[in-house]
Amino acid sequence: MSDRHNNTFISRRENAWRRNQNTVAFEHSTRLGPVSHTVLVAMMVALLGLIYLTQVTKTSGYGYTIEQLNSQKTELVAKKSELQVESARLKSLQKIQSSEVAAKLTAPASTDYIH
Repeated sequence: MSDRHNNTFISRRENAWRRNQNTVAFEHSTRLGPVSHTVLVAMMVALLGLIYLTQVTKTSGYGYTIEQLNSQKTELVAKKSELQVESARLKSLQKIQSSEVAAKLTAPASTDYIH
């Protein structure tokens, strides 16, 4: 009799309302089938693929911009070296013209050109 009494007590305890417990359980009347699950998984994979593609194209866009900036930098470095050479040439001409030797030179009386 103690087993029967113990089982009754357990079943009553399971059915009893407890504090902060919902008394009504909601069950979905519709369930997703295998086709719906497959479609949902395919849509999630497609969405992840699109996110991946946007990230890759954004990265390649940055690569294109970096390549443009590198070529612009190369051009500017070449122009800078040309300007440094020109600056050195002009400074040397000024030095020559202001030297003592150039000051002692005289201008020619006449200059003739051959046509």
